[in-house]
Amino acid sequence: MALAPEEQIQVDASRTWVVGSEGASNAIASSLDAAPLAVIVDLVRTGFADTRPRLAVITGLSRKVVAQRVDQACENGLLKDAGLAHSEGGRQARRLEFNADAGYVFGVLIEASEITLGISDLRGRLLATAHEDWSVDNGPELTMQRVKLHLDALASRTGVARPWGIGVGVPGPVDYSSSRLVSPPIMPGWDGFSARSWLREHYDAPVWVDNDVNVMAIGEWAFGTGSRSDDMLFIKAGTGVGAAIISRGRLLRGQRGAAGDIGHMHVTDDPQVTCRCGQTGCLEAVAGGWSLLEEATRRSGASAMLTAAIADHGHVTLGDIGVAAHEGDPLSLEMLLARAQILGEVAASLVNFVNPGQLVIGGGVLRAGTEPLNRIKDVVLRRSTRLASEGLTVRAASLDQMEGVIGAALLAAENLLAPPALARWVEDASPLGHATALQRHDTAFV
Repeated sequence: MALAPEEQIQVDASRTWVVGSEGASNAIASSLDAAPLAVIVDLVRTGFADTRPRLAVITGLSRKVVAQRVDQACENGLLKDAGLAHSEGGRQARRLEFNADAGYVFGVLIEASEITLGISDLRGRLLATAHEDWSVDNGPELTMQRVKLHLDALASRTGVARPWGIGVGVPGPVDYSSSRLVSPPIMPGWDGFSARSWLREHYDAPVWVDNDVNVMAIGEWAFGTGSRSDDMLFIKAGTGVGAAIISRGRLLRGQRGAAGDIGHMHVTDDPQVTCRCGQTGCLEAVAGGWSLLEEATRRSGASAMLTAAIADHGHVTLGDIGVAAHEGDPLSLEMLLARAQILGEVAASLVNFVNPGQLVIGGGVLRAGTEPLNRIKDVVLRRSTRLASEGLTVRAASLDQMEGVIGAALLAAENLLAPPALARWVEDASPLGHATALQRHDTAFV
């Protein structure tokens, strides 16, 4: 298939290769010199090419060399035959497909009051998951022991004894280059802790750690109902409040990984509104789930359903409030809608600032029914500028609370398969044994 001079081939927003009519661009050529097998695998995986003739056109390599590299990739289990391609005249070429079952990764989502874990293939498709209500107040050591307990159980269930990589989301700011938590306001005892180091002591696999809302956004952007061509603003409204931005397929982490930490924006001058971070007037202190629990407990006498919950198990849970709101409890609905109003006002300001194509609301607020989401949507559309809100989609996260663990798994898989990392291990057919070197590659979604 002939290409027009300087034709641009774009698979997603983070990869654009320019190919001239006489072969590969300088960028591709230099990559081919260093790792032709890795480039062949990457071209098929990302959808640039799915036949040997197409690979030859894009790379400028001879058909013989392409055939050799493809055969090697198939023998290594990274590519596989996918039947005959559509005929364009002459002999039909055979299609190639990336083998997402060549290896598996672990995804871990640690939140303020729960942990969710999963094992996925290299496309981010989950094979098995586990969940437990768990407070990060238990500290890093006990929490990571619970994580390992669940991961080992999942590995036993699926037969995946050795993960190729591990992705982790945590509810606090992360220095992405070192994977260490930095002054997490709602995680006492976790400052400076490295989930990467802990997991590396127990698994011979590279580990990548990011903020929980960032990995939620990755999962929703990759597999949610919205368009991947849209910029996304993801807001998590649960026990805590946070945000993440994906623009042109790139996750915006900021200089030190603190981008999106909206839970500690100052939204009120009331000195009585004290946040868990020690400051006053934070968004989380007036709209977060933990503040909702505090108010619900204090005012429970005004609600027969919340009073019954306390009588049943000694305290009010977010689940109790959500059920009560679903069933029309006036107090529960009042408290939820008041928080939705505040979240909507903050979200409108963010929409004006970043101008996303879609605003996605995730987190525990979705368990309270559609009314809080509708209130957020109404406020955003009323308070945003006409230009920013034109064509804006405001919707709920669509992956049944699994976007975070999917995103964590994708964080690992995409970093493993990014061309610089892939070139390090592709000749061995597996990244096992390369963990330390691979952790230096963190080019996924950037």
